[in-house]
Amino acid sequence: MTDSKTSHKYGFRVAYQETDGQRRVHHANYLNYFERGRVEMLRDLGFNYKTIEDEGRMLVVAEMNVKYFAPAEFDDWLELTTTVVEIRKVRMRHLYQIHRDDQLIVEADSVIACVDRTGKLARLPNLEAR
Repeated sequence: MTDSKTSHKYGFRVAYQETDGQRRVHHANYLNYFERGRVEMLRDLGFNYKTIEDEGRMLVVAEMNVKYFAPAEFDDWLELTTTVVEIRKVRMRHLYQIHRDDQLIVEADSVIACVDRTGKLARLPNLEAR
């Protein structure tokens, strides 16, 4: 993943349990969507997040910034684009965009740090596409 513009698209339908009393996605559920996007991007690149953890490294959220533009609702079909925009020795930055059709619903960016089992910063695993 040396190309710092690696992108991945993931489509999904909003489940009822992800919504509030108005059938709108509760704001905290977007963080779960972003996590799913990162895990699925790794999987499509030939990596299993569970294996990375089994080898003693965890990819933890160090920073998350979210901008909400419009509500998503129960049964909406959404498309999440996850893009790696920067990779350093122990951290990487992602950009996320969730669209419903052509409408941008949510945009976020995160810093993901790599730590060992003791919580100490560790070098990122080699995430070259397999």
